Amino acid sequence: PGGQTPPAEAADARVIWLDPGLAFGTGTHATTALCLEWLDAQDLRGARVFDVGCGSGILAIAALALGARAAVAMDIDPQALLATRENAERNGVAERLDVRAAEAPWELGFDVVLANILAEPLIELAPRLAAATRPGGAIVLSGLLTAQAPDVASAFAPWFDMAPPR
Repeated sequence: PGGQTPPAEAADARVIWLDPGLAFGTGTHATTALCLEWLDAQDLRGARVFDVGCGSGILAIAALALGARAAVAMDIDPQALLATRENAERNGVAERLDVRAAEAPWELGFDVVLANILAEPLIELAPRLAAATRPGGAIVLSGLLTAQAPDVASAFAPWFDMAPPR
């Protein structure tokens, strides 16, 4: 959160200043932390990223801080959109982040699509999320329970090899 001092061991880490406001997403939830770890392990230089269900904007902002060229952050919650815009400003990435309400048209051809939302919306949005991901791009699905993973994987199987990352 803003006003905090990063721990000493974070001296060589990227620091993201974040105030979630009334939105979800501080980076401490296990599914968000896993997405952040995945992003950190990728070469995002020049990538276009789509963060569906952006909450505070943490994943899109992290992707931009890690070298993504541009990102679109989308949410159904107006408070999330407000928090995302404010957090993008706070982190100096606002000019590369397009924040949109869920009703806005979806673009196609993203290099990375992130959806850290619940299993039911993941399944419902599977065709749209798949279409938003460019051929050979990466899709990261998170926010579900282990028991829900087979159903989510089945919904995305027509478009992706749904093997979990190793």
